Amino acid sequence: MSAIKESVDISRRPEDVYSYVIDPSHLPEWQESAVSVVPLDDTPLGVGSRMVVTRRVGRRVFPMTMEVVELDPPRSWHMRGIDGPVRGDVHGTIEPLGDGDRSRVTLDLDFESHGRGKLLVPLVVRPQARKEMPRNEQKLKDVLEHGAA
Repeated sequence: MSAIKESVDISRRPEDVYSYVIDPSHLPEWQESAVSVVPLDDTPLGVGSRMVVTRRVGRRVFPMTMEVVELDPPRSWHMRGIDGPVRGDVHGTIEPLGDGDRSRVTLDLDFESHGRGKLLVPLVVRPQARKEMPRNEQKLKDVLEHGAA
């Protein structure tokens, strides 16, 4: 079971939503804790691709290497953290709505903790993510429907 699960309906085709959300360079545009994303290679995004995602948690900034473990266009993707004290695990799905001109995006987010992360996850990370996730999905909707980055 995931720690946090949120959905949002977006008035865009699943293919459009998918191509935007799986592009790591867009994370800081719609996720408020995402500070930067740096790919670790120059190849197109695929299963096994890795990137360093730097996030602000409270007043601190934490880099985390994320690895793509699943891409199923335009239906789903799965990325997981592979280092650091707090390792995110996010699975996203996109369902077509109506005649396929709208989409429902569902994000399942959980965390694995190591070392000092065992304190950070329950006290700071999970509560912040729980508050942030609905705002992130609303921002995603706004960006995709109105171009409001």
